[in-house]
Amino acid sequence: MDSTLKQTLVDAIRNIPDYPKPGVMFRDITTLLGNARAFRRAVDELVHPYAGGKVDKVAGIEARGFIIGGAMAHQLSAGFVPIRKKGKLPHDTVRIAYSLEYGLDEMEMHRDAITPGEKVLLVDDLIATGGTAEAAVKLLQQLGADIVAACFVIDLPELGGRRKLEALGVKVRTLIDFEGH
Repeated sequence: MDSTLKQTLVDAIRNIPDYPKPGVMFRDITTLLGNARAFRRAVDELVHPYAGGKVDKVAGIEARGFIIGGAMAHQLSAGFVPIRKKGKLPHDTVRIAYSLEYGLDEMEMHRDAITPGEKVLLVDDLIATGGTAEAAVKLLQQLGADIVAACFVIDLPELGGRRKLEALGVKVRTLIDFEGH
């Protein structure tokens, strides 16, 4: 990826200090999503390695993963699968609990969203500690998905999320890194 694209993406992301708590620099991609050029370039770059290949589904993690994942699914002519917080999906679901900084949460997806052996890209806006993405990988694997890669616009490498996914045998694709958390 060229340095011009990286700079376009970095410039399109709003940094909010001390949110949601003191010491955290929040990387807000809503400004990137609102910038037509930056949004298009981010989606194009995430899709590029998989274009022309076989991707059956794109699974997006609630909520920003829905936006990016939907655009990627469209470009890849693939289906889209939402991975949501517990209680948001209307049909028969599979669920997994995962750790948050201050407790547990659960995410779920429809049991019939993935057919065993389907090639799936997992997508979210950012990978930090990797807890949410790791849970999503395990949920997809539970249904028999062949996870092609996990894709994120932003990586916070110091927090180790990428290593967690790679330890599960999942390729990770990110577009930009930010130091800190």
